Amino acid sequence: MNTPNIIAVAVLSILTAVGAHAQGFEPVQPLKIVGSRAQLEAEGAAAARGGNVYGDVVASPLTTRPSQLDRASVRAEAVAAAHAPNQNLDRRAFANSEVPPQFQGRQGARPGR
Repeated sequence: MNTPNIIAVAVLSILTAVGAHAQGFEPVQPLKIVGSRAQLEAEGAAAARGGNVYGDVVASPLTTRPSQLDRASVRAEAVAAAHAPNQNLDRRAFANSEVPPQFQGRQGARPGR
């Protein structure tokens, strides 16, 4: 680069810095509190009781259904599923996302995933 190009770049960078400063950018805005402390606490408590209004699920209470199985049979099923040779089977791991016949129909296979 020759001297006129260097001077032009320096002048442009100075003008850019001056222009950015002239816009009056304030990185930190002052806090504007409207209302008393008690009023803000009451509004906060009401908002907390209202739940998540921006959630994507319906706000309904959790319900449980009693199981028809006893504890021992549930545990036996869990142990059998944990010891299944294909418990982590993922159809995406196979060619064309098709589970080979030797793995189909076994407990623990998840053909939908």
